[in-house]
Amino acid sequence: MVNFLLERTAPLALPEAWRRLTEWPRHGRVVPLTRVTVVTPPPTREGTVLVARSGLGPLAFDDRMEVTVWQPPGDETPGLCRLEKRGRVITGWAEIEVRPGPGGRSRVVWREELGVRLLPRVFDPVVGRAARYVFGRAVNRLLRWR
Repeated sequence: MVNFLLERTAPLALPEAWRRLTEWPRHGRVVPLTRVTVVTPPPTREGTVLVARSGLGPLAFDDRMEVTVWQPPGDETPGLCRLEKRGRVITGWAEIEVRPGPGGRSRVVWREELGVRLLPRVFDPVVGRAARYVFGRAVNRLLRWR
């Protein structure tokens, strides 16, 4: 398992930063070779299930996730979403926190514990670097892209 933390500050109001980060199909538009589908009916809430399909052809796999905490932000109160990863390949969890930042901006904290089944722990440093890079770029793009 790999644990990592990403922090960003965005010139957005809390509700807008939250919307951009939790509009699940958008994740598939900013992460290469990935498509995200929400399996349960809207709106997002505790119990919502989504599937990220990553890869090409026979090398593709599903990363099934369930929202276990859903606390949207108010204008000045933080928001928190926790996803439990329950796929056959990817395990762990992710937390997305959006809170007030300096000068009316939003502060985003993304925490994640990521496991890849059948991959020995010796690969954790490589997985960690790759995850920080991929998720860091995704968060940056999600916050910039309307």
